Amino acid sequence: MAAYAQLGDVNTWYDEHGEGTPLVLLHGGLVDARFFAPNIDALAEKLHVYTPERRGHGHTPDVPGPITYQLMADDTIAFLERVVSEPADLVGHSDGAFVAMLVAMRRPELVKRLVLISGGFNKSGEAAPDAEWDVDAIFEFLGPTYGEVSPDGIDHFKVVATKIGEMAAEEPDLKASDLAAVTARTLVMFSDDDLVTMRHVVEMYDAIPGAELAVVPGTSHFLTQEKPHLVNALILDFLTNEPVPTVAGIRRAAPENH
Repeated sequence: MAAYAQLGDVNTWYDEHGEGTPLVLLHGGLVDARFFAPNIDALAEKLHVYTPERRGHGHTPDVPGPITYQLMADDTIAFLERVVSEPADLVGHSDGAFVAMLVAMRRPELVKRLVLISGGFNKSGEAAPDAEWDVDAIFEFLGPTYGEVSPDGIDHFKVVATKIGEMAAEEPDLKASDLAAVTARTLVMFSDDDLVTMRHVVEMYDAIPGAELAVVPGTSHFLTQEKPHLVNALILDFLTNEPVPTVAGIRRAAPENH
């Protein structure tokens, strides 16, 4: 059942689906919870799924000032504390993945398990670093969908897109060594033709302690929609099963008994 929660100056919209262990889905930039339409039903068969929409996205109105990853992480922490009220699994896509990682780094007690889908940690990993942030073109692509639900109206889309563009010009800006602060069990998931390079994917996988890695073949940055059955199966396997004892582990080899 959809509802609003006033979290500081952000009147956050969210919906809930299913029962069980709480799972919070964090959508990407300039989209909203509807982006997860191919995934929610499958995940809600096993988990209690929350779908908050961040400031200036979807049904959640914008607030004055910039949009930054730190502010969105603050908003997500408030949502976890005030609405979920217990440690939760976080699954984030794109901008939502970086927000989820910041939350896990800052407030590890709030995060049980972490699935980071198609979200890098530093701009150096961009696969198309020279791509132009064309607000008019982005409006043609995403503006009408935004206008369907935004309380700010379709004309405000360009304001939000400009804010996101200003953020994207400078962030994310973490170093690989910073990712050692992620202590939650983590699945790193990317497509094989994503917005970051495969070298960056591997660097991220190597930098997060004990991380697991999934590369979804034949997909792009929209992998959750392009191959939802495979993505859903990977997420559910990770969130509902304990790690298996591997036969010939190298990276995760069991420590020797002394």
